[in-house]
Amino acid sequence: MNGENEKKSSFVVSADWLEQRLDDPSVKILDAAWYLPAQKRDPRAEYTAAHIPGAVFFDQDTIADRASALPHTLPSPEAFSDAVGAMGISENDTIVVYDGPGIFTAPRVWWMFRIMGARNVFVLDGGMDGWIAEGRPTTTKIPKPSPQTFNATFNPNAVISFERMRDVVERRLSQIADARSAGRFAGEEPEPRAGMRSGHMPGATSLPSGVFSENGKFKNLDALRRTFADAGIDLTGPVVTTCGSGITAAIITLALQSLGHKDNTLYDGSWSEWGSRPDTPVATGRE
Repeated sequence: MNGENEKKSSFVVSADWLEQRLDDPSVKILDAAWYLPAQKRDPRAEYTAAHIPGAVFFDQDTIADRASALPHTLPSPEAFSDAVGAMGISENDTIVVYDGPGIFTAPRVWWMFRIMGARNVFVLDGGMDGWIAEGRPTTTKIPKPSPQTFNATFNPNAVISFERMRDVVERRLSQIADARSAGRFAGEEPEPRAGMRSGHMPGATSLPSGVFSENGKFKNLDALRRTFADAGIDLTGPVVTTCGSGITAAIITLALQSLGHKDNTLYDGSWSEWGSRPDTPVATGRE
């Protein structure tokens, strides 16, 4: 039994836990892998070559607001319900989301399901890379789930718009935790998407998404708490999470909510929106 100092997030499940439930029809498994071009990995091709038995592929580029000029913007509750209902998922299912490396893009889909009203949603520790490394079962069989009805109850307070974000920055209404790399935050590395300025929102704190996990596994609660403390984030105050395009910001959100933090919102447009506009203030440097 783990000691209290090793207590893990209640939103993360182990590979052992999931493997024991592969035959449970109430457990729905989603492969939510997504990669930046520099990572040179094709998530759909990897899914086709090998996935956890029963897993369906959740495409973060298509289950999105396709009318938005920004990448993988949150879809409407109706569009989300239609998409995941067709994948055989209802809001009452136990939903386990995984990605390739472990704690990378799965938290975004965990967050999406949560803000759309699902409650039993979890991220797989270690991801598919860890699952394969441990010799656990995989398949090439593509499941054909029976369509279900997903009744979405959207929480608008979980997302922050550009207009509200501008107000937060100008009036310093909340702490801002930026999940991009320290180099991108500082303006020392170019953005991976063309047409964006480099740097960060004035007043933001750098919290690179990788600091919350080790070898694809989410850190325990004490370590998560220390990570926020070391960055100067006050867990008694509000926090807005942001990143390049709204995906890895959800890793910070997962860490906050794992620690019982309630007053957090995710800036869906993130740097793709803020950094591409000519009228937004941009700071550079590590502080």
